[in-house]
Amino acid sequence: MAYKSGFVAIIGRPNVGKSTLLNKIIGQKIVITSSKPQTTRRRINGIYTSEKGQIIFVDTPGVHKPLHKLGEFLLEEAKMSIPDADVILFLVDGTEPAGKGDEWIVNNLLNTEIPVIMAINKIDLVKSPEKRAENIESYKKLFAARPVPTVTISAKTGRNMDDLLNNIYRKLPKGPAYYSEDEITTQDMKAIVAETIREKVLRNTKEEVPHSVAVMIDYFHEKEEITEISASIYVEAESQKGIIIGDKGSMLKKIGTEARIDIEALLEAKVFLDLHVKVRKKWRKNPSDLKRFGYTP
Repeated sequence: MAYKSGFVAIIGRPNVGKSTLLNKIIGQKIVITSSKPQTTRRRINGIYTSEKGQIIFVDTPGVHKPLHKLGEFLLEEAKMSIPDADVILFLVDGTEPAGKGDEWIVNNLLNTEIPVIMAINKIDLVKSPEKRAENIESYKKLFAARPVPTVTISAKTGRNMDDLLNNIYRKLPKGPAYYSEDEITTQDMKAIVAETIREKVLRNTKEEVPHSVAVMIDYFHEKEEITEISASIYVEAESQKGIIIGDKGSMLKKIGTEARIDIEALLEAKVFLDLHVKVRKKWRKNPSDLKRFGYTP
């Protein structure tokens, strides 16, 4: 059997389970997840290697109508992953029928010669067989002029992952491995740590606060006995700063504790984590701030 390798761009609307799927395939948490839209803000490579070949998955931000400069960056991140892909994995939410957002993605982003595979996620959550069939058919109709391989999956439980991977390998070109077998991501450790902290903010806060958060690592020093990390959590308003700090610092302590536990598991080392909350007004609309926080193409 010929060894295959290539890049697979995961495209879909916000909250369809792209990051959950990537973590499940890789077998380790390399991408943050939450129920909040726009959790993923950058293209993130996850590397899956088997005896059949090497798949470099590119997790992209959810495709949605941009409301500010950050939103424009997120849409551009998704768009930029497509021309370089060998295969496009279009992930959709099977708990509801195809909508205008899915139709827009198919007509505007997937109108390409690059092979497309559609994965219908969360279909196991639909109890009615009739409703399941209706939802699946609504997505297949999006490709009426160009039928594509379709797999029903559960990113959470791993259902039908082998079927999905086999479909991807069929479409990948022959080629050598781009990375060594033990590599699972191209992200550097500081970026993963910053995203881990942001995830804990997302999971512990409500309303507009999660979307207004950016995290920067100010200090990262690995010693033999402990790794010292200092990070700043940026928000857009004083009221948001107060929410993240919480009563007598309780929320910030909770965020820090949860983040430290995950970071220690990641680094396999003791961690001292020092967090600060700062206000940067309207940073999502400011090109220089976006660049400062790393949100540039």
